Amino acid sequence: QNTKIRKEVRGGGKKPWRQKGTGHARQGSIRAPQWTHGGVALGPKPRSYYFTINKKVKRLALLSALSDKAANGNLIVVDKIAADEYKTKTVVAFLAAVGAGKKNLIVNDTLDTKFVKSAANIPGVKTAATGVNTYDVVNADKLILSLDAAKKLEEVYA
Repeated sequence: QNTKIRKEVRGGGKKPWRQKGTGHARQGSIRAPQWTHGGVALGPKPRSYYFTINKKVKRLALLSALSDKAANGNLIVVDKIAADEYKTKTVVAFLAAVGAGKKNLIVNDTLDTKFVKSAANIPGVKTAATGVNTYDVVNADKLILSLDAAKKLEEVYA
């Protein structure tokens, strides 16, 4: 949304009438907010809502999210996460065997394209290769890590 303020409205350079003696109220421009076709006094202006969070705060948030998952028993560590072929059925069977919830975040140390593409069609399953996002960790019911990914996360955030 955007509105024009009095300086952005076209026209209105000249004082409409002299200051005293006319019987009118004093006016400086015909583009002031009280005039028809004038500018808007306190209208909306587009602006950026972007803000940055400190690196240490981001790191602490991810660390506390991971520790919360571990404390509540929502962290599952598996030996290896891999797929032999492009089959969604194998990933569904894997999730059932592990005891996953409705929303799952599966983190592997390396990007296994067969596993990622096999899991892509399952609703509520998100895959990542160690680039873990705090929102994704908090949003997931269960966090499933491979052993190598767990070691790498421990190495980075310990």
